[in-house]
Amino acid sequence: MSFVFKSIDHVQLAAPKGSEAIAKHFFGDILGFQEVEKPESLKKRGGAWFEFGNYQIHIGIEEPFAPAKKAHPAFQVENLEALKIHLTKNEVSYIVDTDLPGANRIYVNDPFGNRIEILEWT
Repeated sequence: MSFVFKSIDHVQLAAPKGSEAIAKHFFGDILGFQEVEKPESLKKRGGAWFEFGNYQIHIGIEEPFAPAKKAHPAFQVENLEALKIHLTKNEVSYIVDTDLPGANRIYVNDPFGNRIEILEWT
């Protein structure tokens, strides 16, 4: 082939209209992602962008909105146990899943009901 995929540029999750402040609290304040300034030409669409390391998460406004219940991004973390304590302190519930050999993992829903997998390889 004459082309090569290099990396994932970003992952987009949908959110309902007017939910930017909620997204900034969850992804910024609770998960600790850094907010990224959207290009001026895209600001009118609403939503918010975040990054950690070399990865970006875009929260896009979708009307009508329906959360992703099965499709999801998966984030690899270091010290999942500390994250679980942090989530509990911030009243963010999670589900522990032991079905993937070699991984400790949990599932959380963002404030809009989108599924997010978080795992730590052992």
